[in-house]
Amino acid sequence: MKTVGIIGGIGPESTVEYYRLIIASYREQKQDGSYPSIIINSIDVTKMLGLIAANELAEVTLYLADEVQRLASAGADFGVLAANTPHIVFDEICRQSPIPLLSIVQATREAARELGLKRLGLFGTRFTMQAGFYQDVFSSEEITLILP
Repeated sequence: MKTVGIIGGIGPESTVEYYRLIIASYREQKQDGSYPSIIINSIDVTKMLGLIAANELAEVTLYLADEVQRLASAGADFGVLAANTPHIVFDEICRQSPIPLLSIVQATREAARELGLKRLGLFGTRFTMQAGFYQDVFSSEEITLILP
């Protein structure tokens, strides 16, 4: 069984929700009462958001890449960032990551495509709404993103 690593603490609520959904999905597939192996690395949200607000994206990348390295060192086979905002530097983190990372943005695009959606509302932090990383990923699809 592979071990998932979660970069959490960006929003404790999203970290808890990821954990809950991973457990629920696993238990639907494996009905033997077992649980998946999960490692959670709770990061300092104030530090990360401060770096983003100061437009220190290279520092955000280094900070998050170091935290992903911790997951890998702890035994994670792959990882996820349990929030949208850090995806502002997702591609850069992936280039430095010793383990594969799953993208919320790409997973959202795939789900929208599978559902046949043509228009999708995007709500999030100011950073998520303004950074353009959702728009970049969705630009290859015929799905229009609607922002408030």
